[in-house]
Amino acid sequence: MEESIIKLPYPKLSKGLLQSDDLYQYILETSVYPREAEPLKELRELTASHPKALIATAPDAGQLMSMLLNLVNAKKTIEIGVFTGYSLLLTALSIPQDGKIVAIDISRDDYEIGLPIIRKAGVEHKIDFTESEALPALDQLLEDPQNVGSFDFAFVDADKVNYCNYHERLMKLLKVGGIVVYDNTLWGGTVAMVADELAEEPSWRLPYREYMIKLNKLLAADPRIQISHTPVGDGITICRRVY
Repeated sequence: MEESIIKLPYPKLSKGLLQSDDLYQYILETSVYPREAEPLKELRELTASHPKALIATAPDAGQLMSMLLNLVNAKKTIEIGVFTGYSLLLTALSIPQDGKIVAIDISRDDYEIGLPIIRKAGVEHKIDFTESEALPALDQLLEDPQNVGSFDFAFVDADKVNYCNYHERLMKLLKVGGIVVYDNTLWGGTVAMVADELAEEPSWRLPYREYMIKLNKLLAADPRIQISHTPVGDGITICRRVY
């Protein structure tokens, strides 16, 4: 018997990764904000007035990251791209008192915006901040044999051009069973847009679209990892190193 095609009564998705802004707000107000630690809320609200506030980690993505950190009992982590420190603070609050985060960013000024809140939360001692481009900083980590295969978790939210290069280095730094999370892997939905739709997008977004597409193909084909491409925030891809 020929199966009939069932058309679901959902509107066509165009902008945003959920069906509506109201639905996203419902998730935030019902499940995310009530569980958000007070220092995170304070830092999120402080960052909202920053000219580049759009690049801050989405709080729903942060909530998922916190669970992942706890699930793997993360103690030694890497963060590539810090900005004002929302995801950095979230990680510091999630790992043990003797845990350590190697935090890498090209701007100490942005990091210092959130530093007073990090200090007030009592977790600054867990953070080793390096003002640097990420590739040389990662290469320096790899020069020490004790770092190879020793990290439990990594979060990447820096220049999209180098995501694939970061991946190769992180596969050496992460232990088997460790997790790396890549942010912005749906890039505002543009990864699936056709030419007419792309013409409506801001010009700054388009050059990085191809790098995200390249990364997504790389991750999907990498046998060293188990992946979940998850539509929270601007899209995150969770990768678990399996060998």
